[in-house]
Amino acid sequence: MKIIIDAGHGYSTPGKRSPSGMREYEFNREAALAAKETLLSYEKTEVYFTHSDKEDVSLMRRTGLANKIKADVFISIHANAFGSAWNEAHGVETYVHQTKPAAALSLAAIIQKKLAARTGLASRGVKAADFHVLRETKMTAVLVECGFMTNPKEAALLKTPLYRKVCGQAVALALAEHYKLSKKESSLYKVQAGAFSKKENAEALLRRLKGAGFDGFISRG
Repeated sequence: MKIIIDAGHGYSTPGKRSPSGMREYEFNREAALAAKETLLSYEKTEVYFTHSDKEDVSLMRRTGLANKIKADVFISIHANAFGSAWNEAHGVETYVHQTKPAAALSLAAIIQKKLAARTGLASRGVKAADFHVLRETKMTAVLVECGFMTNPKEAALLKTPLYRKVCGQAVALALAEHYKLSKKESSLYKVQAGAFSKKENAEALLRRLKGAGFDGFISRG
């Protein structure tokens, strides 16, 4: 499954900052990294980024990449704002295109539920808009707003590594639930040279192994 995680904007995007100067992209990229890390713990997942730390990538290039690789789903991660001064606007919300595709609505509902539950912020619900990344993508596309940069309390949260990780993980877990992804099995491989009821027999074998140039140890169990 090909998943696009899009950290909105970039380091040099005009505006898109909290009144205290935090760039939105700082939050977006870290949440995207957390989402990718979690998603790669599932079977048959490929995760792609559309953003760059070296340049501001245009919206057209972002959606063009997603369409070119024929991604299955596109998730754009953002931090919200209301005006440019501190205010009381608050909460998390999720967007689908204004045509309200059924698949996007279904995924958005799960993302919104997990995001609100894991962040503890007020849920502003699932909304519809004509954003470029929702309109020009040829796959299921959702945009998430993870709190307000213009709210003093939420801006403080958006600056913390823990909150960024929580938001990214919430998005990833929602994708896993919606698409019924299976966790990768963790494997442990062992090589055992012998098993004995008497310790001296185990010690004798270990000496022979070491004499032959192999390292080893005795485990009781």
